[in-house]
Amino acid sequence: MNISIRDVTQENVQDILKLSVRELQASFIETTEQCLEEAEECSIYKPVGLYSDDCLIGFAMYGFFPEEMENGRVWLDRFLIDSRYQGFGYGTIMLEALIQKLVIEFSCTQIYLSVFEENRAAIHLYQKFEFRFNGEFDLKNERIMMKNITNLNGQLDNSTL
Repeated sequence: MNISIRDVTQENVQDILKLSVRELQASFIETTEQCLEEAEECSIYKPVGLYSDDCLIGFAMYGFFPEEMENGRVWLDRFLIDSRYQGFGYGTIMLEALIQKLVIEFSCTQIYLSVFEENRAAIHLYQKFEFRFNGEFDLKNERIMMKNITNLNGQLDNSTL
C-alpha cells in the first residue's frame, strides 16, 4: 500500500468535492466544499487529499497559526475518511502519515486539533496517537486536543503507533 498526501489541484478538486462522511458523522465536520471555501479565505489553511495507492480515500486541512500562543500552533483542522472507505483502518494509517508530515513540514513540538465531545470514534482514534484534552475549547465549543511530539527527526516515537 502506497500512502500519499497530495495538494488539492485543478486535477483532483472535483473528486475531493465528492468525498463525504457517514450521515451520523455529518454534524461533526464541515463538507469538503466548505473546507475549500475556508482555505480560499484564509491562506494559512492547506487542504490535501489522502490517497492509498492512487485512490482518493480522504481529506485533511492543516496550517500553522503564528499568532496563537508565543510560538504559534500547528493545527490539524480537518480530517475525514470518505464513508466508502471507513472501517478498513485508513483513519489510523492516514493520521499517522499526517502527523509525520506536520512534524517534518513545521518542525513542530505540538499538534492541535478540536473535536466534538460526542464524536467518540474520532476521540478514540486521536487518543491512540497520544492526543490529550488540554482543557481548552475552540470557537465552536469543540474540545481541543494536543499531541506532544517527542522526536523531531520526522519519525514518530514507537509509543504513538
